Amino acid sequence: MTITVQELAYYPVKGCAGVRADRAELTGTGLVHDRTFMVVDAENGAFRSQRTLPAMAAIRAEVLDGGHVLLLSAQDLEPLKLDVDRDGPRRAVSMFDRPLGEACDQGDAAAEWFSEALGTRSRLVRVAPGFDRDGWGETPGKVNFADAHAVLVASTASLAGLNARIEARGDAPGVPMDRFRPNIVLSGSDEPHFEDRVRRMTIGSAELAYAVRAMRCNVPLVDQSTGLRAGPEPVRTLATYRREPDYGNKVSFGAKNAVVRDGVVAVGDVVGITSRLDA
Repeated sequence: MTITVQELAYYPVKGCAGVRADRAELTGTGLVHDRTFMVVDAENGAFRSQRTLPAMAAIRAEVLDGGHVLLLSAQDLEPLKLDVDRDGPRRAVSMFDRPLGEACDQGDAAAEWFSEALGTRSRLVRVAPGFDRDGWGETPGKVNFADAHAVLVASTASLAGLNARIEARGDAPGVPMDRFRPNIVLSGSDEPHFEDRVRRMTIGSAELAYAVRAMRCNVPLVDQSTGLRAGPEPVRTLATYRREPDYGNKVSFGAKNAVVRDGVVAVGDVVGITSRLDA
């Protein structure tokens, strides 16, 4: 059995659309440009999320000029080409009611654009120089503005198993992988959720180590192409076999990993599994 990388994706603005890549640099905080920006409440700096603003899914951000320019686009809005301020005015920000420290505010034009796109007063911020945030789990690692971990890994086998269960319930299968917003999608195994048991893996010149299973909220109910909620699947079916009693009975899909060796990864890379728990 040969496991390979089928897809790579990064999400420049937390909660907004992902960008597919054929090849990417993997650093201590994840794929380069992954969740380096975040939309926050203009009043209190709390992060914006698809949990309450599903329309974020249809906002696209393209990283240009090595990260010095950000191109934002959304339906019914003029695109905004933004010169990124990497060391500008600071704004206190938080996530899940926990302070993250200060981030670099990206100015009034970006704030007005996101406020119009989302219908609520917002600001766009970027990780500031020296930002240092710990993850948690078996291998905590470091993280930018992702929920808590550097890299989310999922497999085609897990998605196929889920869709088979949805079909067995009498519903139409076909839930796409992008509902789960992974960074790395693995193929080559027919064992659903094998990624849960992988403790160390090498991909290209990088190495990942397991942190925790990925607990899912209501974001997988959002159609990532339209920004509209399209539930109850896949969460309803996940709840029948992927409940996690140790995590408040939430459902899980995919595994979150820390980066323990920086490197370059690419679609088609063979994955070396160097440590794995028995089934």
